[in-house]
Amino acid sequence: MKLNLPIAILVIIFLNVSNVIRAADVKVCPPPLTADAPVVPLSMEQQDINNGNLKLKDIADHGELLFGARFNVCDGQGRPATTGGGDKRAIPTISEEGETLSPGQINKLRTSAPDSDSCAGCHNQPEIGGAGDFVANVFVLAHILDPVTLSVSPTKGNNRSTLGMHGSGPIEMLAREMTTDLLNQRAGLPDGIHQLTTKGVSFEIEILQGEVVRAEGIDSDLIVKPFHRSGIVISLREFANNAMNHHFGMQAEERFDLDPNKGPDFDEDGMSRELTIGDMTAISVWQAQLGTPEQVLPNGAAARAKIVAGETVFNSIGCGSCHMPELVLNQRDFVEPNPYNPVGNCLSDPQGSCPDFSFDMTQQGEGNRLEKGPNGTAIVRAYTDLKRHNLCDDVGTPNAIRWFCNEQLDEFRPQQNGKPGREFFLTAKLWDVGNTAPYGHRGDLTTITEAILMHGGEGRASRDAFVASSIDDQRNLVDFLKTLQVVPTQNNGNSASNGNGDGNGNGNGNGSGNGNGNGNGNGNGNGNGNGNGNGNGNGNGNGNGNGNGNGNGNGNGNSNN
Repeated sequence: MKLNLPIAILVIIFLNVSNVIRAADVKVCPPPLTADAPVVPLSMEQQDINNGNLKLKDIADHGELLFGARFNVCDGQGRPATTGGGDKRAIPTISEEGETLSPGQINKLRTSAPDSDSCAGCHNQPEIGGAGDFVANVFVLAHILDPVTLSVSPTKGNNRSTLGMHGSGPIEMLAREMTTDLLNQRAGLPDGIHQLTTKGVSFEIEILQGEVVRAEGIDSDLIVKPFHRSGIVISLREFANNAMNHHFGMQAEERFDLDPNKGPDFDEDGMSRELTIGDMTAISVWQAQLGTPEQVLPNGAAARAKIVAGETVFNSIGCGSCHMPELVLNQRDFVEPNPYNPVGNCLSDPQGSCPDFSFDMTQQGEGNRLEKGPNGTAIVRAYTDLKRHNLCDDVGTPNAIRWFCNEQLDEFRPQQNGKPGREFFLTAKLWDVGNTAPYGHRGDLTTITEAILMHGGEGRASRDAFVASSIDDQRNLVDFLKTLQVVPTQNNGNSASNGNGDGNGNGNGNGSGNGNGNGNGNGNGNGNGNGNGNGNGNGNGNGNGNGNGNGNGNGNGNSNN
């Protein structure tokens, strides 16, 4: 079941936001649709963000409105004269397969798109911004075809499941810091083969005549791209700009209207400035401030002991070598926009239209917040290395496992070690694996055990060690992974703080709740056991302030989250 935002909630969000946002023009429906209205009649202007008129909540509320909106033609939905990649085309009347197309098929087409009504139509499990069901899969690269295709063949598009966006702010900032580190290490290196290491992750590169001609697990530009299964998108802003045009035909002014080679109403749907620069900042910031996935522990000492045992198995059989349990951010702020954004996406420019907007991810945002580390750092327990790997055994290997090598399009991924780019995927983030089934890049695996068993290639040794483990060890490992979850903002309880000094009390709005938090980590978490965890504000009470209070103690504390 898809959990889209109720219309009433969208109306409330719009009424709240419309009191603070400003736009040059209020959108209206053109004749003969004047009896109707756009879903989002008021855009957000970047200038109001730049001059400090709007605070984080104002910006995030507008971003949520855009994420949940079911856009209509009065908003600018549809792109009859452009592909999902943003290139001009003649309005197609015949598909690539030679079949006649009706105007309605061009307006909504499951393969080449526009293929959906809202971001929340796919990103909705366990709440808005989350992952999606198999029925919400997208056909990546089919959207750029001209003419469009009616085929779901893997020769036309890579079939991908919907990823959740919770924790995406810390992920983008990790990728930025890693990119800066790699580029600094690469500067001045002579020709030859070199090992670059950032945050404990190694990347082998080869330089020839001063240029990087080969890089393992990353593109040769050495920019860590943490979004898409294939690791080809740099930032939330790029992700949103791509998706808005691809899925809805909503074209951002920074990519279309302000491009002298394109201009207003490039898609010839009768609407310009469909999404302002401020709109794209808002939807990027909203995703960045979504709650960070966390560990949700069972009640009882015996059950928790099995979770600890499962984590031990996870690390002992080598899963953590790629699914790295934690990476450290040097700074706690999310800063929009990304300085490595490609052309067509706003870049950080203090004197231009996109000066930096930032917020502290450990202090601000929805739900569970990012964990504080020492000396201004933050801990990201995402269980990934943000690097591409091959999980397929070589063709011809006895009992070869090649489940994940089911794509036929490279999708901008370079070949590596003689193997095609289509065999390489980013290490999946596991911090939300407990409630974001199904699994795999197609969402074609229904259980965690299946996902483990389908690991070949670079993951084969760990997979075989799992198979060789006792059934108790296997169960404990799977049960450990099931504790890693997105906790909906209205039900943020029973969680482990992993040493965050601003721990996660119970958070059902009034601080009452389950209070089964756990003071893992550095000892600044919530009181574990069956404490009451009472806290004020958003219910994120710091249990005892030092992670003590085991057993049935009361995890009382104030809430500064």
